[in-house]
Parts: sequence; C-alpha cells; structure tokens
Amino acid sequence: MAGAIIIVIVLLLSPFIITISLAAAAAALGKLLTDDAEKRHEGSSLVQTNI
Repeated sequence: MAGAIIIVIVLLLSPFIITISLAAAAAALGKLLTDDAEKRHEGSSLVQTNI
C-alpha cells in the first residue's frame, strides 16, 4: 500500500519538477549564450543597442 502512495505522489509531482528543471536549464543556457555573445562582440557599437 505504501508503494502505491509513493507512486501516486511521484506521478503528481513530476510535471512540476520537470517544468522547474527545464526552466532552470533555459535560464542557464540563456546566461551562457549572452555572456558568449558579449565576449565575441566586445567593442562593437551595436552592443549598446541591445540593452
């Protein structure tokens, strides 16, 4: 009986856990790509237009 309750709890929480982990991965990837773009185009006059 305890196993069934644990399975139900995991199934109910899994969409939230997946959503939060994907949001965190997207934030990390966005930060990484932004830093990379700023390093590659350092000194360009067009960087100021992206703020």
